[in-house]
Amino acid sequence: IQTQLLCYSVLKAATQKFSCKNLLGQGGFGDVYIGYINHCTMTAARPGGGYAVAVKRLRKKGTQGDNEWLNELKFLARLNHPNVVKLIGYCSEREHRILVYEYMIGGSLEAHLLKDDDAELNWRRRINIALGAAKGLNFLHTLGRPVIHRDVKASNVLLDAVSFCHWSLGFTRQIWTQGDQSHVSSRILGTKGYFAPECIGTGHLTLKTDVYSFGVVLLEIFSGNCAAKKYSNGLEGNLVQWAKPYLSNKQDIRSVIDKRIGENFPGEGAQEFARIILQCLCTDPTGRPEMREVVANLERLEKICEAEQS
Repeated sequence: IQTQLLCYSVLKAATQKFSCKNLLGQGGFGDVYIGYINHCTMTAARPGGGYAVAVKRLRKKGTQGDNEWLNELKFLARLNHPNVVKLIGYCSEREHRILVYEYMIGGSLEAHLLKDDDAELNWRRRINIALGAAKGLNFLHTLGRPVIHRDVKASNVLLDAVSFCHWSLGFTRQIWTQGDQSHVSSRILGTKGYFAPECIGTGHLTLKTDVYSFGVVLLEIFSGNCAAKKYSNGLEGNLVQWAKPYLSNKQDIRSVIDKRIGENFPGEGAQEFARIILQCLCTDPTGRPEMREVVANLERLEKICEAEQS
C-alpha cells in the first residue's frame, strides 16, 4: 500500500476532534468529516488552511467491520485514475479505522441537480461530466480483475473546483469478479430508482447492472430530475418509466430535457444523448453496451455538441 499511514492524533486535530461542524455526511459504515492537513508534512493544519481532505471514520461493528475496512483500503490504494477519488492516507491505530481521501469541493452531482438554478451546469458541462463519469466506470470494469461498483448513482459522482468528476467508492460497494464468471450473487446495495430490473429478483450483479445504473445517472444529467421523485404521470420514484416513452421519439425529447438549459437547446446532440441513455437502459442486459462503448459514444456526442455550439 503506497498511501500514507497517519496518526489518529493528526486526524483528530485536522477535523477539530471530529466536530459536528466538520461533518460532511453519514453512511451505513461510517461518518465523513472535512479536515485540513499540511500536504508536505502530513500534519494537522488550522481550519481552512493547508490541504482539505475527506476523513471517513469506520463505525465499529466487530471484526466484520475491520474486514470491510481492510478490503476498501487494499482496493482504493491500488487505484490511479483521474475520474476516481484518490485515497491519500489511512489510520489503523488501536480501535480506530480511518480512510483519508482528497476532498471534492464541488460537492456531488446530485446536489447540483437539486438546485433550482445552477448556471454552472450548462449543456457542455453536463456532457463533460457524463464523459468523465463513464471513463471512471470503464476503468473499474477493465481492471485485471473487473470490478462491479454496484452503487452507481448521482450522489457518488463528486465534482472538484472545475466540475471535473470523480467516482466515490465506499465501504463494500465494489465487488471483484472471479475468473470468467458471468455474475456475482450479493445482497442488493444501492438506491431505489437505480436498480437494473434483472438484479432485483435474483440478486445477480454483473458489469451490465452497473451500465443500467449509469444510464439512470445519464438520464438525471439530461433531464435535471432525480431518480426518486413523483412524476406527472403518477409514477412515483421511477424516472426511467416516466422518461422512456419521450426519449424514444425525437419530437418528444424536449419534454424530458432540463428546462434550465434554456435557449441553448441542442438538437442533434440531444437526440444522440437520448440514444445513448436508451441503450444503457435496455431491459435485456445483453442489449446494453459495455462501458468502453459508452465512452466512445459520449466522445462522439462531445464532438457533435462542439460543432453545434461553434
